[in-house]
Amino acid sequence: MAELWQIKMISIVDDDSFVREATRSLLRSVGYGAATFASAEEFLQSDQIDATSCLITDVQMPGLNGVELQSLLLAQGYRMPMIFVTASVEEKTRARALTAGALAFLTKPFNVERLIEYVHSACTGRSVAILEA
Repeated sequence: MAELWQIKMISIVDDDSFVREATRSLLRSVGYGAATFASAEEFLQSDQIDATSCLITDVQMPGLNGVELQSLLLAQGYRMPMIFVTASVEEKTRARALTAGALAFLTKPFNVERLIEYVHSACTGRSVAILEA
């Protein structure tokens, strides 16, 4: 078991409570800390931003969407690795997120092993040789 000071915190922003909790449970089962947020606005108002080692966010949500959240965080100087998940892929949105520095853009239902690989890459600084549409 990792020492508490070694545990990386992953923030999950998704308006679907089932996806949030399933992703949280998955990440905790492999040794990561995980905080969940029902909206981009809730994440932005939290005290979790500075502690976040990696952000997993849905693309389509009420209020700010995931790409708007990414833009806002970048404008505020935050450069945490981001993994996007979405039920519907729009190539323009995918390209915008990746161009702005997203680590990955996964389609729901996503491969959980692949998600863990991306999170591990984000937290260790090692690159992964996977790119998923």
